[in-house]
Amino acid sequence: MKNPKTVEQAYQIAKEAYAEFGVDTDEAIKKMEEVNISLHCWQADDVGGFETPDSELSGGGIQVTGNYPGKARTIEQLRADIEKVMSLLPGKQRLNLHAIYGDFQGEKVDRDQIEIKHFQSWVDWAKKLGIGIDFNPTCFSHPYADDGFTLSSKNEKHRKFWIEHVKRTREIAAEIGKQLGKPSVNNIWIPDGSKDIPVDRAAHRALLKESLDEIFKTEFPKEYLRDSLESKLFGIGSESMVVGSHEFYTGYAVRNNKLICIDSGHFHPTEQIGDKVSSLLLFVDELLLHISRGVRWDSDHVVIFNDEVKLIAEEIVRANALKRIYVGLDFFDGSMNRIGAYVVGTRATQLAFLFALLEPTEKLREYEENGQYFERLALLELLKTKPFGAVYDYYCLINDVPVGEDYITVIENYEKEVLSKRS
Repeated sequence: MKNPKTVEQAYQIAKEAYAEFGVDTDEAIKKMEEVNISLHCWQADDVGGFETPDSELSGGGIQVTGNYPGKARTIEQLRADIEKVMSLLPGKQRLNLHAIYGDFQGEKVDRDQIEIKHFQSWVDWAKKLGIGIDFNPTCFSHPYADDGFTLSSKNEKHRKFWIEHVKRTREIAAEIGKQLGKPSVNNIWIPDGSKDIPVDRAAHRALLKESLDEIFKTEFPKEYLRDSLESKLFGIGSESMVVGSHEFYTGYAVRNNKLICIDSGHFHPTEQIGDKVSSLLLFVDELLLHISRGVRWDSDHVVIFNDEVKLIAEEIVRANALKRIYVGLDFFDGSMNRIGAYVVGTRATQLAFLFALLEPTEKLREYEENGQYFERLALLELLKTKPFGAVYDYYCLINDVPVGEDYITVIENYEKEVLSKRS
């Protein structure tokens, strides 16, 4: 276990090292209060949900790999796991909840019939923890999504079903935001697309626009609800065309003043989504970011502290946009301890934001304005060797959560005492 005095001593050395660059580490830690990460509930149970007993994922563009023992199978288990995760993280988090995670009490409730009563126990739980909840429609893993189309379906019965579902999730999200006193982000992602080469792309996109127009007819106070739209380059079963492309949703969001959700696993591997932040913020009030990690064709690996997530955080901080960004995680890995995956991914995201907040941005801008590109590059390189890890350790210490590798032992013990006993 880390010695608190050693952590404090290392922090003082780091504080002095950053002060040489004109950076106040105490101020950077204070700014971390604005980084409120929304934890995705589906990492704990492989996107199964609780619509029916022993719910299992059944397609629709989502696939979880791995069968590591101990996944959550009940609401009580899921909540216990999320509470354990939060106990290992500094700062405040939120919960991102999908519609299939309702407290249905064994009753079969189809998605066009869900109400706030099916999620009230989640709201009450969140009140006790003092956290906010984001809420998403679940437009996959349903018989009406088996043909690969939902809000853009040419089957009018199916399309109206999904319109009603999303309408109800907006109502529920607004009520959640009202009760918790924190706006709930309702993010729409659909798997709609074509496996092979389509001819009538325009018709499906026209139907999607028509569906969204119908869904957004009812307005809710912004202090209760934020609407967001999430694109994807391709998915399983939609390799040739995704209806809700980045261009489609960007155009729709700008015209209708909605949030654009950028998922770091939903673009071409050579694209840097951090580069999109400053452009989009010129045209929309706020952005939702889903931090993930794409590996080859798969978009949802556990987040690590890599160049991609670092650039995302840097661009947000450099644009002074922390208060205009909602940050959520979106990965699902069933091949390892799911609690460990949560903590690694969240801490990596926090590390990226802290690293960005420890940057002497004004000095770097000065070099840039003066055409001092060697000096700019040299300083950026020097920052990579600065002891930002010691600052993060101190951030954990003052938040009374495990420092450094200490959380590994805690998770291993939780696995022995709790996860290993689940059937």
